Amino acid sequence: MWDDILKDFIYLWAVVDPVGSIPVFIAVTAGTSRAVQRKIALRAIITAALVLILFIVGGQLLLEQLEIPLSAFQIAGGLVLFLFSLTMIFGESKPEAEIEESNRANYHQNKAVFPLAIPSIASPGAMMAVVLITDNHRFHVGEQLLATVTMLAVLIITYGFLLLAGPIQKAIGDAGASIVSRISGLILASVAVDSVLSGIKSYFAL
Repeated sequence: MWDDILKDFIYLWAVVDPVGSIPVFIAVTAGTSRAVQRKIALRAIITAALVLILFIVGGQLLLEQLEIPLSAFQIAGGLVLFLFSLTMIFGESKPEAEIEESNRANYHQNKAVFPLAIPSIASPGAMMAVVLITDNHRFHVGEQLLATVTMLAVLIITYGFLLLAGPIQKAIGDAGASIVSRISGLILASVAVDSVLSGIKSYFAL
């Protein structure tokens, strides 16, 4: 059981990338008071949690209504995650890309929702990940609840990182956040390949 929890935790940590969200948070809260920063951080985490829980509850049901086997989604999700991981490793790092998005965003939009909650915290990779780790055909309700709690734990840690964004940013700098993001990308690439291979094995009943 603990091995599964640890695996899910590492998987979710890689796709959520809490450290990589720090520069994004600093960029969208620049010039605001400490109280406003706390409100933005809390709103972003709650929004991300609701989005991911929505995918946990309804993601697989939607696939089944469309008659798409989860193994096919697992293969597609693995491929998308792999491409996403390559952008983290070789392209602009996650913080750099999302800070650029925040600079282009209309400031009348809710910054806590975009780009902080989506796509920085509840990324497309995270949405796919929560569907895969709560597969109704492979995991019973207890295991799915445990995976959901693990996801919430990662989000709570992310919230803590956002509250400590200033000191952490000073300690590791933009370069440090970029390095952590690229390491997470490498981990995510490994997880993506494993997802594709598992999906192929399941689809062809090997």
